[in-house]
Amino acid sequence: MVLVALAVITVLPFLYVIAGSFASEAELASRPFFLWPNDVDLSSYAYIFSTGTFVRSLLVTVGVTAVGTLVQLALTATMAYPLAHKALPGRNLVLNLVIFTMVFGGGMIPTFLIVRELGLLNSYWSLILPMAISPFYLVIIKNFFQELPEELQEAGRIDGCSEIGVFFRIVLPLSKPILATFSLFYAVGIWNDFMSPLLYIDDSDKWTLQMFIRQVTVSADMASTLGQLDPQYLPPEQGIKFATVVVGTLPILLVYPFLQKHFAKGMLIGSVKG
Repeated sequence: MVLVALAVITVLPFLYVIAGSFASEAELASRPFFLWPNDVDLSSYAYIFSTGTFVRSLLVTVGVTAVGTLVQLALTATMAYPLAHKALPGRNLVLNLVIFTMVFGGGMIPTFLIVRELGLLNSYWSLILPMAISPFYLVIIKNFFQELPEELQEAGRIDGCSEIGVFFRIVLPLSKPILATFSLFYAVGIWNDFMSPLLYIDDSDKWTLQMFIRQVTVSADMASTLGQLDPQYLPPEQGIKFATVVVGTLPILLVYPFLQKHFAKGMLIGSVKG
């Protein structure tokens, strides 16, 4: 019952946001809370999709999330694979350095200074490279690689595969559950990232969806924020805010069912200390 109550408390606000995004201005003003609008009004969605600022920020976020997930997963997996071999020279030192970064971080200002000195300000790479490898994810994937049968890898080497061939032809195909799991984690992290574009992106043409949502929710001039010069046909501001939140959340919710079958298995496998 406690879990049911917590689930209801969690889901109800989101259902209200969805319902409010389809409601008219009069209904939003007269009804403080509802889960289904009396009259379905699509003007908020039609309006935001007709503005160049929203569409551009959505495409930017989709592109950064796709490229960032591939880059981060590739770097994490290629670093985890050699660390999974106990005979690797300097392995313990590298692992200790990785664990050190899990406890101590440079902080916001040193990270900003590094990004600036690398010339990444106002670049999409500033949203990807500073968090390219998660130490926590790296350790779990490394543990997963250690649990794979060494006999299979030895058989590949006997058949003439190099270490790169063993990695791509044997290790990665056996690692689909954990790779799918952490692909979702990386994608969610990039999609929801608000602090990085706030710190590193000054050009409004390169705003991500999270920055756009932030501007919409705090802006006093909605028409100017959305890039619409004529505010005469502006739908209810609250409905626009709800609609942008729904669009910003929906893609991740749609991706999850395709990875759900790998999710539980990927979290359990590799989480054992190795």
